[in-house]
Amino acid sequence: MHPVRCSLLLAGLVLALSGCVSQPAKPGASAEFQARSGSRVSGKVVLSDLGSDKLRVEVDARDVPPGEHGFHIHEVGDCSAADASSAKGHYNPTGKRHGHHDKAERHAGDLPNLVADAGGVVKYSADVKGVSLGDVIGLSLIVHADPDDYISQPAGNSGKRIACAVIRGL
Repeated sequence: MHPVRCSLLLAGLVLALSGCVSQPAKPGASAEFQARSGSRVSGKVVLSDLGSDKLRVEVDARDVPPGEHGFHIHEVGDCSAADASSAKGHYNPTGKRHGHHDKAERHAGDLPNLVADAGGVVKYSADVKGVSLGDVIGLSLIVHADPDDYISQPAGNSGKRIACAVIRGL
């Protein structure tokens, strides 16, 4: 094959393949956890819009009791109450029942449970369908003391609220 033709073919192949590589999500909001209900939880959440009503939620937290914890977007961006009750209920603009984060029948604020390791550290990343960054800026994120069972109404029997964070745009 002629060298120029080979170079053009190679360049075309590189351009075609580069379109297949997804770009990392760009952070669009963040939130800082405030300990509530006597806990010592601290940490940060970064939220990125993935387009098509999909949101990436990344958590880096410390001093979380080991094990699983319910984690939800709540309807009010207010963490002022000592028990975080000021954040109100789960974000649920469509009036659906509480459910598993991968199901169609669920609150928009239903997220996968967080898992803290034996040292109380959480490194969490979840891509959540049905919600976009613009929907949640100004709302709050809540970490609960117990795991979400994804069944009990209205909030998954997740127990008290041990951390609260207001979502702020970057």
